[in-house]
Amino acid sequence: MQDRHIIQNGYLTAAIKPDGAELCSLRDAAGEEMLWQALPVWPRHAPVLFPIVGRLKDDTLRHNGRTYRLGQHGFARDHRFAWLNRTATSCRLVLHDDGTTRAVYPFAFRFEVAFALEDDALVNTFTVINSGRETLPASVGAHPAFRWPLREGIEQADHTLEFEHPEPAPIRRLEGGLLAGSQPTPIQGSTLALDPALFAADAIIMDQPASSSVRFTAPGAEAIEVSWEGAAELGIWMRPGGEFLCIEPWHGTASPVDFDGEFRDKPGLLLIPPGERRVLTMRIRLC
Repeated sequence: MQDRHIIQNGYLTAAIKPDGAELCSLRDAAGEEMLWQALPVWPRHAPVLFPIVGRLKDDTLRHNGRTYRLGQHGFARDHRFAWLNRTATSCRLVLHDDGTTRAVYPFAFRFEVAFALEDDALVNTFTVINSGRETLPASVGAHPAFRWPLREGIEQADHTLEFEHPEPAPIRRLEGGLLAGSQPTPIQGSTLALDPALFAADAIIMDQPASSSVRFTAPGAEAIEVSWEGAAELGIWMRPGGEFLCIEPWHGTASPVDFDGEFRDKPGLLLIPPGERRVLTMRIRLC
């Protein structure tokens, strides 16, 4: 606990730990916890997904005639980041490639994760920098788990997701952890009526979202708005038996079920030239 950095501003209080650069607490002005507290059914809070989102076929990365074993969601969530700076209302952490990362992901990178409180919002920024001499293929994603129900005494089925715009596009599902074909969306207009049964077949993956924000809401509870920039997809997930809902802006998804080619050819990757960077920003606001 002593290694966590606490930021607060009168609206929100957040705690961040260097292990995985993970947000592990987000409380409102009254001290109510907004995040799932890593109970055994799913022992994480808000893991950082890098350098992949989801799973590669056979957990295998192919590059220049060699194969590497890279597990689901990559390694950032299980690595200890270094602090770059810490203030009363912000912090920034960094992870560099090293011998351990290159054994599973043969690329040079600098990956920074930052948190800043701006009035009633927490802004979480992910910056991927290519510090090498070849194009850097990578994905990055957020995976925050919010309490569901938002308040005790409210049924899970009384909650909804309210999107910024109507969302008529088909969704994707996973098959053996890999990206399967499209199917009709359960979203009606701009509203998804939430029920744990929606997630019996794993995550809902929106690979063509019209919106760049969504509100998680229920009668009698303060809503949580999640908005994003730089993300191409949105994942929505919970684990059966868990009292949480993950709202996940991503750039990248699991490998398609029929893809086993070179990693750099995998659909949906960021392809970052040497010396350049790409940024994904997620904003969590209570409203």
